[in-house]
Amino acid sequence: MNSIKDTDYEVYKIILKELHRQQNSIELIASENFVSSAVMEACGSVLTNKYAEGYPKKRYYDGCEYVDEVEALAINRVKLLFNCSFANVQPHSGTQANQAVFSALLKPYDKIMSLSLDCGGHLTHGSSVSMSGKWFNAVHYKLNPETHVLDYDHIYDMAQNEKPKLIIAGYSAYPRVIDFKKFREIADSIGAYFMADIAHYAGLIAAELYPTPFPYAHVVTATTHKTLRGPRGGVILWNDDTLSKLINNAVFPGIQGGPLMHIIAAKAVAFKEAMSPNFREYAKNVINNAKAMATCFSDIGINTVTGGTDSHIILIDLRKHGVDGITLSRALNSIGITCNKNSVPFDELKPAYTSGVRIGTPAITTRGITTDVCYEIASHIADCINVLRDINDMGDFTETACAKNIGEQVKLICEKYPLYRDLVV
Repeated sequence: MNSIKDTDYEVYKIILKELHRQQNSIELIASENFVSSAVMEACGSVLTNKYAEGYPKKRYYDGCEYVDEVEALAINRVKLLFNCSFANVQPHSGTQANQAVFSALLKPYDKIMSLSLDCGGHLTHGSSVSMSGKWFNAVHYKLNPETHVLDYDHIYDMAQNEKPKLIIAGYSAYPRVIDFKKFREIADSIGAYFMADIAHYAGLIAAELYPTPFPYAHVVTATTHKTLRGPRGGVILWNDDTLSKLINNAVFPGIQGGPLMHIIAAKAVAFKEAMSPNFREYAKNVINNAKAMATCFSDIGINTVTGGTDSHIILIDLRKHGVDGITLSRALNSIGITCNKNSVPFDELKPAYTSGVRIGTPAITTRGITTDVCYEIASHIADCINVLRDINDMGDFTETACAKNIGEQVKLICEKYPLYRDLVV
């Protein structure tokens, strides 16, 4: 980063601090990951200079012959990866991918049906604070109140009563398998579209370790980071050619102008990486690590939503442990373990506090961390919960022997599993 260092030392120092934070903390935010050096280099390539409004061979600017090649490559690779017929790799984020689908398939005030936010749904699926909730009539199904898993009979009954035009499956804090076939059957029973948002599960699906939404979903959206371990961005996938013009026009010129060609190149690199046997082994380890952490919590007596996981997500339910989500997440952050507060099903606390914490294993698995270490990390988190139960002041927590000991253990783990050791700064 010599050019940044010489040109803008303030920005250089901030980037350096963030690098050190990533290197020296245990990243358990389920939606985050660490890209390869190749993906990072593509993000910083000369492709950032090129405007390319439109699509390959149909651009509004000249000089697009080479960015056409890289976008076509990204499209072909992601279609192979997910075994689908059509793809749009231009969305800047998963949110914009979802917005484009809504714009393509719906009219303002049409009804959409999705999982409620407090049960693990996503803001862009009709939350009142999101564009999707302001522009469309959103109704929300719930999880089973006893098991906290998807209740397909409830979803079916609600669909019959509400008659939404679009039904959404795919969540931000649901650790179990989704039955996409059942969702399509429910959608077909009322003539609705079925959209699967696989932002969290995309890498696991690509590795064939989690059920695929194809051929059941009419349209699929995803982010390219998270478990897919690519750059921050979005993608839309589908099989029915009659939707192609609607979806492509919804992205451009509907909600976006020029695509980010350097990010599309990075997506192409990530898609190629995800086709490798090494990536499948990585995805397998992601799930094994999550299961190891869930098992540890169970052994120690820490409650998790649904009592385990089938994916990369573990959602800790703190309601019986005398601690709220924001207190635990801040305490963990103070000793080098990063996660996020998260609502649990039927949470009575406000989203600013929450009764749960969401943790995930994509990033630590990228570092090479194994199941035995994941068990150790989970036991440290359990120790923090038990200490926090009796401490009200965060300053008191950081001075406890527990916090100091775990802080030292975090440093040792990070040293044993280094991140970006070859990055020159």
